[in-house]
Amino acid sequence: MKIAIVGTRGIPNNYGGFETLAEYLVTSLSKDLEITVYCSSVDISSEMKEYKGARLKYIPFSSHGFSGIIYDSIALLNAVKGNDRILILGFGCGFIIPFLRKYRNKFVLNIGGLDWKRSKWPRLARKAIKFSERNLIKYSHTVIADNIGIQKYILDKYNKKGVFIAYGGNQAKKILPDETFKKEYPFLNKPYAFGVARVQPDNNIEMILNAFANKDGLPLVFVGNWENSRYGKKVKKSFNTSKNIILLDAIYDRERLDVLRSNCKVYIHGHSAGGTNPSLVEAMHLGLPVFAYASGYNEYTTENKALYFHNEQELSQLVENISNYDLAEIGAELEKVARQKYDWADIAKQYKEIFTASEGKLNHD
Repeated sequence: MKIAIVGTRGIPNNYGGFETLAEYLVTSLSKDLEITVYCSSVDISSEMKEYKGARLKYIPFSSHGFSGIIYDSIALLNAVKGNDRILILGFGCGFIIPFLRKYRNKFVLNIGGLDWKRSKWPRLARKAIKFSERNLIKYSHTVIADNIGIQKYILDKYNKKGVFIAYGGNQAKKILPDETFKKEYPFLNKPYAFGVARVQPDNNIEMILNAFANKDGLPLVFVGNWENSRYGKKVKKSFNTSKNIILLDAIYDRERLDVLRSNCKVYIHGHSAGGTNPSLVEAMHLGLPVFAYASGYNEYTTENKALYFHNEQELSQLVENISNYDLAEIGAELEKVARQKYDWADIAKQYKEIFTASEGKLNHD
């Protein structure tokens, strides 16, 4: 059976959640399915033809911004005639999909989060993304939601029953720091809070940094792509000299990232735009106690076993009263949830069932 995956930057993954999903589906399913992953030759320097048994096909456009719509649309146009199922990730294909409605039975959609809610987008872009979302859900045969909150949104908004398949996180590993790491990152020798995110407003970066800035006590180490946007550069400049904050540039080396986050005292998660955030699920697999922004979606992901904040003041109070909480117990409970719900082998099996289901058994709206 031939499966195509469109909507990612490409694999091997060194970028984000959809890329991680694509890579683990390939790892688990390429022995049984013939998988093609569409990749951006602009965003990925290497042009290997195969990866872990999957065929890689390149499109000469970037997967970012407006160019990403062209990139995803060309990939979908290319994929429709030669594949039995097409997994569409994200919103980029929403403008072309109405013209491909005769292929509807092939389309399996995972929109991820609610991108139109992200404050990083200008107003017109948010309207376009919402329009795209509506088209994708209307013209896709099966819609997958990786969060119960997203599944409920799809049902309430579009009267369509989405299939809940979670996101994996067991790629994160607990690693104790050796002396080399301790020398490079002296904060490893003492308790610290930790966060990692793309630096954009809807991840509540400034709220988190303000809660820790210029205070005594537990320092915050935050990893982000500060140099990739005007907003990121502005935030970095504002907080780079705060005595209680350590800002690190984006880290794509998984071992290094795992060392830094798996040894923190508490993990701070500020994502607000919906869906199951990969960094949160990974923190749960590491058994980290989590202070999470109360988005509704984060509560679903953690099964209400983390501690939550709505604003800077509430986060400050959580940090100031940290000794009052049984952090070890919180971390253990979150790890238990992660092992039960967010394992890649189980998730790949569920995707395979969707891909290989007969048309009569595929989920209809």
